[in-house]
Amino acid sequence: MTQVSMRVDGVSYTDEVEPRTLLVHHLREALGKVGTVVGCDTSNCGACTVHLDGQAVKSCTVFAVQADGAEVTTIEGIGSQGDLHPVQKAFHEMHGLQCGFCTPGMIMASIDLLKENPNPSETEVREGIEGNLCRCTGYQNIVRAVQQAAGEMSGSSDTLGAQA
Repeated sequence: MTQVSMRVDGVSYTDEVEPRTLLVHHLREALGKVGTVVGCDTSNCGACTVHLDGQAVKSCTVFAVQADGAEVTTIEGIGSQGDLHPVQKAFHEMHGLQCGFCTPGMIMASIDLLKENPNPSETEVREGIEGNLCRCTGYQNIVRAVQQAAGEMSGSSDTLGAQA
């Protein structure tokens, strides 16, 4: 067992973990962060995407020991029911989800994309989320949601939501 310390969604945790424990399993099983979804355990789907020290990562590709001393943000850490993050709000308003399985990872990847590119084109959104799979939607409403969130986050009133 190895001791790890990390801040997850603003709360400090120190735990003993097996060195082979994946971050996604530590978050879900030890810390109760079940919004971080276990999809494929092979990094193909992106459902487990979290922010590690401000960068989007697939938490099934990171060992918990690699997050020692890090700041981790999960889907539970970006907004609340009464105060949604602009990307969460846009996914809701633009119907950017169906079954919801991919949504936490898709939202976390989208937030990271918008941090790097605050006004992405449709092509840039598609490229920015290409590591996250959705089996239900066809992506069009997801792209619209990301672009609406971009407009809201930049303060622009000319968002796709106004056109829809």
